[in-house]
Amino acid sequence: MALLPSSSLLSSSSSSPFSAAALLSSSAATASPALQLLLHSRFPRSSATSNQKVVLCQSCDTSRAFKTGCESRRTLLYLSAATVAVGFWSSSSTANAADLIQRLQRDEFLTSIRDTLKIAVKENRDLVPHLLRLALNDAATYDKESKSGGPNGSIRFSSELQRPENQGLQAAVKLLEDVKKKIDSESKGGPLSWADLTQLAGQSAAKRTFLDAAIKKCGGDENKGSQVFTAFGSNGQWGFFNKQFGRSESQEPDPEGRVILWEQASVPEIKEKFSKLGLKPRQIAVLSAFLGPSQDAIEAKLATDPEVAPWVEKYQRSRETTSQTDYEVDLIGAFTRLSTLGQTINYEAYTYPPKKVKLKL
Repeated sequence: MALLPSSSLLSSSSSSPFSAAALLSSSAATASPALQLLLHSRFPRSSATSNQKVVLCQSCDTSRAFKTGCESRRTLLYLSAATVAVGFWSSSSTANAADLIQRLQRDEFLTSIRDTLKIAVKENRDLVPHLLRLALNDAATYDKESKSGGPNGSIRFSSELQRPENQGLQAAVKLLEDVKKKIDSESKGGPLSWADLTQLAGQSAAKRTFLDAAIKKCGGDENKGSQVFTAFGSNGQWGFFNKQFGRSESQEPDPEGRVILWEQASVPEIKEKFSKLGLKPRQIAVLSAFLGPSQDAIEAKLATDPEVAPWVEKYQRSRETTSQTDYEVDLIGAFTRLSTLGQTINYEAYTYPPKKVKLKL
């Protein structure tokens, strides 16, 4: 862009390439919608189309540059800078705006899913342990050597669901089928994958256990329990989990023999299985609620192992506190890791072309 001449007064007529109107018009014409809004919020249309004169003096006489009825030199320079900025921003601003739109679309869809699941889980609290085990067993099929299996939603297939380790989970899958129908009917960006749904249902079930613990500490008062959970709970710790939204969905059952019967297995067997998933005794202890319908029974078994016992005791003490901070935060971290095993997240999943809006400037 050529430098502005400073040796003469510049007219603001429409023919002048350096008038405020011309600068604003040329900037807005090539700017992104975001920059257009910036320009026209900073300089309303009326100021750009007025007959005021812009004065730019060689001597920098402020009495002339800012005299009554004239635009300030600062205004002209601002507009010039905006015009230059268009050249730098035009190539990337469209992409950035598209990224922002996609993030907003995904956030809106995720919020809708969580709200739907929250209601479904509240109305079916008896299925909370089964939703937790459903999420675990779907993820536990991951095989590091072949890089296959994992949290891909394959557990929905009847041949996999009927395996011994998945007995009792049919009602949980049926609930999710109904939830999915509702979500898909309202989705603007395509159907929700079973891979995401299974893990999000596990998240909702985990949150329900946190909330129920707070309600219990408040003597069964749901209002007080909800207030305690909101004030001291761990909702803010789910950020990274929520970003892992866009898992690939399997179109066939995962291979058999990759998931053990958690309640019947010995602690060494459980440790070996978790080790293959990249998880340690600490994660076994914090995910005890995922291993069977009775967390107390599972923890009693885990406490017999010298490596797992200290962590079981740590999280039991944490659950006795009002906030359950250590327990909830560590559970969220372990579950997040489990829920992404072998997955490559598609961060453009569930996005869709936005409606085009013409800006009248």
